[in-house]
Amino acid sequence: MSKQELLTLIEKKRAELIDVAMQNGLNSSTAIRYSQELDTLLNEYNRIFIKKIQTQ
Repeated sequence: MSKQELLTLIEKKRAELIDVAMQNGLNSSTAIRYSQELDTLLNEYNRIFIKKIQTQ
């Protein structure tokens, strides 16, 4: 997956999380699931792209 594709997924998931949290609250099961999915995407981005920069 390219950097831009991953960033696009992150932004999409962030927008979905905001929408769900506004409708159902931050403690709703859907908001928690979306938050966990966003965390996974952010961790993946960090693992692939940020750590590479730090080791160079």
